[in-house]
Amino acid sequence: MYEEIVREDIAAITKKLGETAKNFEGKTILISGGAGFLGKYIVGALCDLNDTVFSRPCRIISADNYITGQRHPHFNYRDRSDVLEVWADVIHPLPVREDIHYIIHAAGLASPVYYKKYPLETIESAVSGAKNLLDLGRKNKNLEGFLFFSSSEIYGDPDPAAVPTPETYHGFVSSVGPRACYDESKRLGETLAIIYNEQFGLPTKIVRPFNVFGPGMSHNDRRVLPMFTYMVLNRKPIPVHGDGLQTRTFCYITDAIDGFLRVLAKGQAGEAYNIGNDANEISMKDLAQLVVSLEGNGASYNLIPYPESYPAGEPMRRCPDISKAKEHLNFVPQTSLQEGISRFISWCRNDPHYLAGVI
Repeated sequence: MYEEIVREDIAAITKKLGETAKNFEGKTILISGGAGFLGKYIVGALCDLNDTVFSRPCRIISADNYITGQRHPHFNYRDRSDVLEVWADVIHPLPVREDIHYIIHAAGLASPVYYKKYPLETIESAVSGAKNLLDLGRKNKNLEGFLFFSSSEIYGDPDPAAVPTPETYHGFVSSVGPRACYDESKRLGETLAIIYNEQFGLPTKIVRPFNVFGPGMSHNDRRVLPMFTYMVLNRKPIPVHGDGLQTRTFCYITDAIDGFLRVLAKGQAGEAYNIGNDANEISMKDLAQLVVSLEGNGASYNLIPYPESYPAGEPMRRCPDISKAKEHLNFVPQTSLQEGISRFISWCRNDPHYLAGVI
């Protein structure tokens, strides 16, 4: 059953893409972070297009150093002739000899716990990794698109007047705060992408994801929905930091991957796009209550102080203005928060890692 959820989601992505998917037919796509949560779905969607849509298959090169990325049996592409999986660290130039049409730089450490643990690796992946892949892009005269994965974190804690937050908002970010290794490296990665577009004509596009979630997230990811789900499935109180009034919006994986690939294929070069769901801003306290009600096993939640391992300076609100992606790319998120969380819990309920009782 829970393997079927992943197959259904990947099929939903390819259906949502529609004619946009034709841009990738017969092309070679390199993706860094291919073993990460988002990377696995991008690879899966391209494989599904090869199986069900394309007459000329695309070729996928998936690179990862597995510092946080993990193999999972529901995302097993190792025996496919159209996928080349390689161990590689993008802080070093990749020895790719074949022509590449699309490059996706999705490698990075997006969980606050992990980027606090690996601050230098976080910076090197976003900055040195971006530059190495941009230089690789320059060597490919037939490059059609370069997608840099930034983050909604580059906005920092936005002014209330800038929520929902448009791409034109410059952000309110500390360069010396505990989150700076992630926030500032993503901002510099964006700058590099823009410079390579202006100086060398590279078709660089930037995506700023807003809290993407879904099956395939690791039980020890330490982001909010995996943590909440892990706790309720193990019949432990959900820990909600602070007063629980901080808000987020959440974008289910099928909507998010559709948006990312639309940006890569159809986005304006030298531009940034918010990809998320603007319709479900919710407080962490209410989110915990929703997870508890959907699981229905007598779980509960507690308000607790922020742990020392969690970087200070958490934004109070996070909600995207996605009007640009709607207008330019016809991007429309369709999965409600309740539906997405229900699918996620159903998948986690049968994943042994979520039921192991340790984290």
